[in-house]
Amino acid sequence: MVETRFRWFGHVERRHVDSVVRRVGRGRPRKTIRETIKKDLHINELDKNMVFDRTLWCRLIHVADPT
Repeated sequence: MVETRFRWFGHVERRHVDSVVRRVGRGRPRKTIRETIKKDLHINELDKNMVFDRTLWCRLIHVADPT
C-alpha cells in the first residue's frame, strides 16, 4: 500500500499546479491522502522533493515482492 501511495504521490507532485488531478476532490475523507503521505514520508525518512528525480524515487519507494 505504501509503495502504491508513493507512486501516486510522485505522479501528482510532478504534474503542473493547474492540473485537474491536483485540484479535484470529493469532499473531505476522515484522513486525507496528504496526511497519510506526510506520515509515510516521515516514517520512511524521505523528502517530498525527491520525487523530481524519478530514478531515485523509484529506487527508494520500491518494496521487495513479499512472495
